[in-house]
Amino acid sequence: MISPAYGILAERKSGESYFDYFIRLAENKDEYKLRWEDIAKLLNVQNGNDYGESAYRKFYTAFQAGRNYESGQSTVRVADRILCLSDMHYPFHLPIEIFAAYRNVDTLILNGDLLDMQSISKFQKSYRISPLEEMIGCRQHLIELIEYINPKRVIINKGNHELRFGNYLAKHLDNEMQELMPETALDLMINDGFYHYDKRTHAKVWYEPLAKVFEGRIDVKYTGEWWCKYGKTIFAHPLAYSSGMLKTTEKAANYFYRVTSDFDTVVLAHTHKLGMYVQGDVTLYEQGACCDTGKLCYADGGLTLPQQQGFLYLCQDTEGALVFDQTKLVSC
Repeated sequence: MISPAYGILAERKSGESYFDYFIRLAENKDEYKLRWEDIAKLLNVQNGNDYGESAYRKFYTAFQAGRNYESGQSTVRVADRILCLSDMHYPFHLPIEIFAAYRNVDTLILNGDLLDMQSISKFQKSYRISPLEEMIGCRQHLIELIEYINPKRVIINKGNHELRFGNYLAKHLDNEMQELMPETALDLMINDGFYHYDKRTHAKVWYEPLAKVFEGRIDVKYTGEWWCKYGKTIFAHPLAYSSGMLKTTEKAANYFYRVTSDFDTVVLAHTHKLGMYVQGDVTLYEQGACCDTGKLCYADGGLTLPQQQGFLYLCQDTEGALVFDQTKLVSC
């Protein structure tokens, strides 16, 4: 029996484990009117030891620190779940079903090269797909993709293949006529909309811009830039390319250090490689390509490194910082 001096509340309950008893005494010592010396005496009776009050007090302090850590870990708030796709190179895109595990994310980021613009590339080709055909098909693919993923918002950067459109117009139109045309096909597909004038049938078909298609349901934004910062992550599709693994991303990080200091992650498209490493306090990703790389024959025989298919699922906390252990680089 416990000494009456400690009161009935300080008694060990039937079926109560020694550990639970210890924690209950420590957490309620003021209510029970106990000192640590009293708790030590009560626990020594239970375990047959002769420990002083400091041993029990230090153990409880360590236990409390561990519990606070576990609580903090379990509540590292994933405030934004981001699916980042790039290098679809329509019409060489992959089926949308490969993203089934990432439906209903918060943010979908399309990080450039959604179109291939195959017919106006500098590479040799055995057949041609017209820019208009690509625009119409890619627009429909994006509608189906966004409907399937069902994010809250979509952010789109341009890639070097989108720039082929503006470069082609600059080469074939007078300067004055260029002022009538956008820089990339994405301007037309996302913000402006466009007509297809079929000269054979004299039909005129209007293709509504994606921002309008999803208006009131999903916010679709085209940045008009090759990079954007979302939270503390930079998503970029540069023109630069290095064949060394992650060398392009390292170069990009060094560039962005001189542009903005408030970032903890760089996600790079364009390289068609998958990889990750940490440079200082910045995590660097090359996110692969969401296309059938076997159909892209730009460098056949050039002894370039094989292309890699993949994408990035990235999580941010309430401050926009990377939640590293919830982020996945996915090979497909």
